[in-house]
Amino acid sequence: MQFLLAEGARIGISLIGVIGLVSINALFLIWMERKVSAHIQLRPGPMEVGFHGALQTIADALKLIGKELITPEDADKLIYLLAPIVMFLPVLVSFIVIPFSPTLLIRDLNVGILLIFAFSTMAVLAILMAGWSSNNKYSLLGAIRSVAQTIAYEIPLLITAMSVIIMVGSLKLTDIVAYQATVWNVLFQPLAFILFIICGTAETNRAPFDIPEAESELVAGFHTEYSGMRFAIFFLAEYTNMFIVSAVATVLFLGGWRGPILPPLVWFLLKVYAIIFLMMWFRWTFPRLRFDQLITLGWKILIPLSLANLILTALAIKIF
Repeated sequence: MQFLLAEGARIGISLIGVIGLVSINALFLIWMERKVSAHIQLRPGPMEVGFHGALQTIADALKLIGKELITPEDADKLIYLLAPIVMFLPVLVSFIVIPFSPTLLIRDLNVGILLIFAFSTMAVLAILMAGWSSNNKYSLLGAIRSVAQTIAYEIPLLITAMSVIIMVGSLKLTDIVAYQATVWNVLFQPLAFILFIICGTAETNRAPFDIPEAESELVAGFHTEYSGMRFAIFFLAEYTNMFIVSAVATVLFLGGWRGPILPPLVWFLLKVYAIIFLMMWFRWTFPRLRFDQLITLGWKILIPLSLANLILTALAIKIF
């Protein structure tokens, strides 16, 4: 009994820490994106609240907390209220298995990478719930687009990850990092790394793949009818998903926490935020794709390339 209480307390403390980490990380990423976009477009961005606008995101979060929560009259109330929760909970679960350093890890599961991919698919369910329950045609169109996009891009995402997994021979994230003790996997799998970044950008609904929430024709897409903190939870989940995709890419291809001189945690975060910066750079560089172009890219280019890379990897392992 004492063991169960102690274990429950440890997990509870870990979850509180994860929630705090997720919140701080999302606030920082929103500020970072504002500054990155501002400098790319040759403008200062937020400057007034705090040093270089560092506290602007906190002020916006406090404003959202105070906003009125409006529920559409003809919405499916239960599903409408559950959608933000279903969107956010899988994000918390994914943090359980991410190895930030050799010692900073909640659970070192044998199927860690599988758990992350399994729970990441719940995001599309939450988007579909939000779009359908809102009783708004723009929201529903955004949700339908998201389902089609996720199906198209999750397949090459999983196949590229499988290329690394069959090299390492393990689904355990710490084993994948240990395999890269001398050489990072990106040198053996450059095509897989490029495909993973492209698919990860599409999975997180980032431009140029932000079709489900295209403001020019869908107002805001699946979360059009959400306000206040319900709207903020969708944003919180989106930015945290960016972090998780970048963390998985770091573990699979960039050696995880490995690096000289600096502490392991610092190396891990440097690599993760470098990938996030790349995603932000994409947003302010490439125009948004049309929906037919998005699906064509996924099914006719990315899936065949990822399959070819997987077959070549298997043949190379078999021969050499």
